[in-house]
Amino acid sequence: MGAFRGADWQPDPDRPDVVAMVRESDEERLPDLLGLRYGRMLASPFTFLRGSAAVMAADLGQLPQSGLRVQACGDAHIGNFRLLGTPERQLNFDINDFDETLPAPFEWDVLRLAASAVVAARLNKFSAKACRQIASAAARSYRIHMRDYAQGRPLDVWYSGIDSTVLEEVLANATIDAKQKQLARRRIRKARQKDNLRALRRLTTVVDGTLRFRDDPPRLQHNRADDELVHEAIRMYRGTLPPHIRVLFDRYTFVDDAMKVVGVGSVGTRCWAVLFDGGDQNSPLVLQVKQAGSSVLEPFAGRSKHRLHGQRVVEGQRLMQAAGDILLGWTRTRLGGIDYYVRQLWDMKGKLDTQMMTEESMALFAELCGWTLARSHARSGDPGAICDYLGTDKSFERSVRTFAVNYADQTERDHERLCAAAEKGDLPVTAE
Repeated sequence: MGAFRGADWQPDPDRPDVVAMVRESDEERLPDLLGLRYGRMLASPFTFLRGSAAVMAADLGQLPQSGLRVQACGDAHIGNFRLLGTPERQLNFDINDFDETLPAPFEWDVLRLAASAVVAARLNKFSAKACRQIASAAARSYRIHMRDYAQGRPLDVWYSGIDSTVLEEVLANATIDAKQKQLARRRIRKARQKDNLRALRRLTTVVDGTLRFRDDPPRLQHNRADDELVHEAIRMYRGTLPPHIRVLFDRYTFVDDAMKVVGVGSVGTRCWAVLFDGGDQNSPLVLQVKQAGSSVLEPFAGRSKHRLHGQRVVEGQRLMQAAGDILLGWTRTRLGGIDYYVRQLWDMKGKLDTQMMTEESMALFAELCGWTLARSHARSGDPGAICDYLGTDKSFERSVRTFAVNYADQTERDHERLCAAAEKGDLPVTAE
């Protein structure tokens, strides 16, 4: 294999204080939501890891690089792999979050995946041996499937994906207990039902005969001062849609907008749910307009070639996902000059909850994540070169496993440091 030295990682003795690193983005966020952000990050080392992609990017940036670049996710933690709907109304297992996407060394995504898997496994009180095996499973799956993609035709890579048929075959042959198989199948069924109609029922109410979003602060709430900005964002977004999708979008009429809090790392950034009417109350469209800033990878991998960060996110998602949302687009508003990207909200999305997994089922899940990441990277990178770099033995996964355990230790220390700062009153903290 190549000169990958992830196992050698140790925190830089001159590493800035982690609280200072986390707080660097506070100025870009809405002050009223900072307490909620830190409240979520304090919940566990895993939620801290989810909310601190910039911290890990800085640590990864200090490692020797393979020199093999791909369109990287930038935030490939294990919670960002889930079930997603395709334009053909099928389900794929794929990566979900592309806020940080950027061309970068392929190993950065693999290392974040493996480290997050160990942190999540420790949260479940798994044994140290099981945690190591789960990290190895992700890296081994990445290596094996990258070899397959290196041997296939480019078109085969682009047509490949993990759909519900493949998932069912994986489940049928998996050495996990019947209860875990049943749980996974229930999640798949639930994802099929999570569409715009379900978003309509969960998020809206009828006011004077007209659908409106239901206020549920701080998660969802109206702010009429945002209306002009949201209207402008939608007008400019329309121009980024392909002409044939624009015909579809024009069938809908704007109805309402409300600010929506999402995720952990995104809390405090500007995000709206936008409701459209397709002619009657059973034909809704619910879009999400989400702020897009610079990628956390840019200081270490170089600036994006896209002038607008919303476009950076959308183009990265289109390149990495097997089948994307047909309504993806981007916008920049004159009001504030902030970039956004737009996507459907709750379009056949399903999350496989790692906290409900056993040691065996999380190892299987890590394998699926490694497989998915290999397929995503093979679309934009050189799978043959990556395959040669990874080699045919277990050296790569051993290095990744060692890094993952070491970085999980660091994540727990960083989380403790954040908790200490909160206890001293140095951070705003709001309970949900």
